[in-house]
Amino acid sequence: MGLDNPIHIAFLLILLLLVFGAKRLPEMGRSLGDGMRGFKDAISGEGSRVAAQPVAHEVAQPTLVVQQQEPVTVPSEIRGAPVQTVEKITA
Repeated sequence: MGLDNPIHIAFLLILLLLVFGAKRLPEMGRSLGDGMRGFKDAISGEGSRVAAQPVAHEVAQPTLVVQQQEPVTVPSEIRGAPVQTVEKITA
């Protein structure tokens, strides 16, 4: 009794789908594959040559765009109006 029966494999896949969800299964498979590939490269010695060469990535600097705004004009009837202040109400 092992995984030689296709029904056992299907049952296991359905159980994994229910536990982890359809969104996480591809992520888990991808990370498992990357881990196995890294392990294989480390065992064979291929990974040490690749890791010794630093990889330079250019980072795009964000450009700040400044727009000049027009000055705010105040209508003439507001310009000459007296300033009203709110008095504090004491109880």
